[in-house]
Amino acid sequence: MAQTPSQEVKNTTCYMCACRCGIRVHLRDGEVRYIDGNPDHPINKGVICAKGSSGIMKQYSPARLTQPLRRKQGAERGAGEFEPISWDEAFDTLAERLGRIRETDPKQFALFTGRDQMQALTGLFAKQYGTPNYAAHGGFCSVNMAAGMIYTIGGSFWEFGGPDLDRSKLFVMIGTAEDHHSNPLKIAISKFKRDGGRFISINPVRTGYSAIADEWVPIRPGTDSALLLAIIHEIMAKGLYDRDFLVRYSNAGQLVNVDETNDAFGMFLRSEGTEDQAEGCYDPQDKLWWDRKSDRPVVTHTADADPYLLGEFRLQDGTAAKPAFQLLQDRVQEYTPDWAARITGIPADTIRRLAHEMGVTARDQRIELPIAWTDSWGVEHDSVTGNPVSFHAMRGLAAHSNGFHTIRALAILMSLLGTIDRPGGFRHKAPFPRPIPPCARPPKGPEAVQPGKPLDGMVLGWPADPDDLFVDDQGGPVRIDKAFSWEYPLAVHGMMHNVITNAWRGDPYKIDTLMIFMANMAWNSTMNTVEVRKMLNDKDENGEYKIPFLVVADAFQSEMTAFADLILPDTTYLERHDVMSMLDRPISEYDGPIDSVRIPVVPPKGECKPFQEVLIELGSRLQLPAFTTPEGKRKFRDYPDFVVNYETEPGSGIGFLAGWRGKGGEKSLRGEPNPNQWEMYAKNNCVFHYELPKSYQYMRNWNKGYLEWSQRNRITRYAEPILIHLYSEVLMKFRAAAQGKGPSRRPPAHLAHRVETYFDPLPFYYDPLECQATDKHTYPLAAITQRPMAMYHSWDSQNAWLRQIHAHNLLFVSPRTAKAAGIEDEDWIWVESQWGKVRCMAKYSEAVEPGTVWTWNAIGKAAGAWNLTPRANESRKGFLLNHLISEELPGEQGPISNSDPVTGQASWYDVRVRIYKAGAEEPEVTSPQFDTMTPYPGQPKRPRIWNFFAAKGGKK
Repeated sequence: MAQTPSQEVKNTTCYMCACRCGIRVHLRDGEVRYIDGNPDHPINKGVICAKGSSGIMKQYSPARLTQPLRRKQGAERGAGEFEPISWDEAFDTLAERLGRIRETDPKQFALFTGRDQMQALTGLFAKQYGTPNYAAHGGFCSVNMAAGMIYTIGGSFWEFGGPDLDRSKLFVMIGTAEDHHSNPLKIAISKFKRDGGRFISINPVRTGYSAIADEWVPIRPGTDSALLLAIIHEIMAKGLYDRDFLVRYSNAGQLVNVDETNDAFGMFLRSEGTEDQAEGCYDPQDKLWWDRKSDRPVVTHTADADPYLLGEFRLQDGTAAKPAFQLLQDRVQEYTPDWAARITGIPADTIRRLAHEMGVTARDQRIELPIAWTDSWGVEHDSVTGNPVSFHAMRGLAAHSNGFHTIRALAILMSLLGTIDRPGGFRHKAPFPRPIPPCARPPKGPEAVQPGKPLDGMVLGWPADPDDLFVDDQGGPVRIDKAFSWEYPLAVHGMMHNVITNAWRGDPYKIDTLMIFMANMAWNSTMNTVEVRKMLNDKDENGEYKIPFLVVADAFQSEMTAFADLILPDTTYLERHDVMSMLDRPISEYDGPIDSVRIPVVPPKGECKPFQEVLIELGSRLQLPAFTTPEGKRKFRDYPDFVVNYETEPGSGIGFLAGWRGKGGEKSLRGEPNPNQWEMYAKNNCVFHYELPKSYQYMRNWNKGYLEWSQRNRITRYAEPILIHLYSEVLMKFRAAAQGKGPSRRPPAHLAHRVETYFDPLPFYYDPLECQATDKHTYPLAAITQRPMAMYHSWDSQNAWLRQIHAHNLLFVSPRTAKAAGIEDEDWIWVESQWGKVRCMAKYSEAVEPGTVWTWNAIGKAAGAWNLTPRANESRKGFLLNHLISEELPGEQGPISNSDPVTGQASWYDVRVRIYKAGAEEPEVTSPQFDTMTPYPGQPKRPRIWNFFAAKGGKK
């Protein structure tokens, strides 16, 4: 008698992109058969995208790694010749090697992770180990977005804030690809348009979100700050800024010393005799206004005072001063729409119209909500008002070497319009807003790295002045990637894109072991791909690899795993416990903190082990303090046990999860460990949602109730107002040090001019560094990549279902541009930069700015990679634009990183190219090509046609 199939539905959290939607996984006889959205989840409310529903194909991918592997003795890196080993052998190898390094020089070990969602754990491991050499993917993703906005308004787009489209009237999206914040943004834009909102997209390319915009404004890549500064010019010239908001909630009225003979030039003027009041304050409210009523200087926010925003004043001692707002107006005086039109390609009249529309909408369509609240100065308000203009921006603005100042300009424009944490504008998500800059600091110098000890400081942090830099006595970098050095002072996410090159060169020193987790650093996650692959395989004069030991942890075979000495097979997101933590990157919404978990719905395949478990095991074997008792015994049974019982400080009640704390799960945010916490999350859709009182949900930079609540729950350390920094004294402190002023450290002489130039306290426009170093007549076109909506990194471009949407990529070119070069639609062409060239197919598109060419990222593959057939379209027709991009630029003192000089953001979108038709005799296959990769032990042989049901042993 035939048995009835056993059917089951389990809830967990998606990992097919960074949205982290709630999903329901349908199983039959223990096998995944269907994935849909969880209608009870606060993020996606049941909506699911192509990526999310295709997670089943990730689970059963033939690219899966299933057992630990060691490079065969005598085999070359890159050849893909491995032998299986046990986990005990793998752990013994790592514990012996890492233990020896830790007891001698911990910085010889480097841990860098890709698009993982557990950086609180990986960062903790690195700090406990004692290495400064740790970072995640942010440095080559969008650190400019985070740093530029957080150093200006105390929060940022993406997980930590976004547009309030429920109440907005005008929505402006700039430089946002169609994969960013996928489902939640689709839901919000759909409702916004149904409600009559107007949507403007500013982007070189019209795809995805831009395709449904009411207006598309094409712009030349890397010129966004010129546009934004010109809009600011118009807003200020026409008086369309929100003066009341700026006076109360920004440093617009605060007086800046403009006496160039004074050692404190460029710094805010402060009142005397307030030192006692400032004791224990993070940002003392002791700066000066010039009061319009009394015509004299007064302490900022003095009751009934009304500061001048424009003008120049002199103190009694003769010191000349200007309000920050006046300095901003002085700055943008030359940034006219006519000036910006020549740079951006956007007509001057269009720029004027955009500025007028933003300003008038913000001024004349104001929202008022009947929500009473009290501000930081004790003033009670009967309602919350908002100016309904909202923005969203991402990597298109960030991934340029002028991106930090571009994003500063955007944040200032949003502030001038009065939209920060107000209805219809930008709204924060917990744990933001935070003080400017946030309180965490990197270590101070090489003495922070000591054998056998944890790192003395945070592995990543937010410098407030030059004394917070991680440099030695000569001003040289302590980290292998040179983050937090005078070269890249505010590299708050690290500089992953320079790790391999720096380690290969031994600059600033050599390392022993490089561990890479979930990052394809030999392919789509690295610039200068051809040369970087050579570096991974390069040897010194003694025949030893220049990077002695490479460990790669990943769920899939990739171009990077081929270069590993040791491969650790990770699980998929359906096979493991995981947390989206308030300590890291939660999924909070505007109304309050939200964190979530993943719970295994199927057992791990083969011998796969979650990387979280690997770190817990290594931390225990190495007897790192956070993972062991004072007697050196193991503290945590496994990763789920760690999540439940770890506290940031003993007895603090703060752990990785905020929900169902306390012994019986009766507490939230803070409370003792709860042994049943995982079960309670499982019963509640794997998500915890804390809804703030309405009076705490807006104006959080200056909301007394919210800030005190946040301090009580250890979300922030201080309950002080967080004023918007139109003028950045933080940046000015670095500039002053470069000018030889102030009490802090000084940069090395060869970097002084660089720091002085780019650490401007006000945003300014400059051509991206690579563009400055390129002959634009020879290379007239900008070239950019973006991910398609149906794929997320190279995880998904090997997915059997998603490959049917994008089996290969093309170079999209304006017909006008292509025809001028003699190129027809779908011709084979060469795309050449000063760094390299690729052969690919051209595709006509009217949806691209004529001076730009673009393609999808991460679709092109090396032959045989991801266990695809060597003749797969991904390797024969697909290509990688990364071959044309260099991780370094020529500098006066030698190579410099192709990065933003403020934050170290990788400048992916600054490359210039030319295109020309390939020869008729050339093969119709993309170039460059690489040696074919072969399957590893434990992987299935490649079928000619892969069938899901046949692979699972089912019937067709």
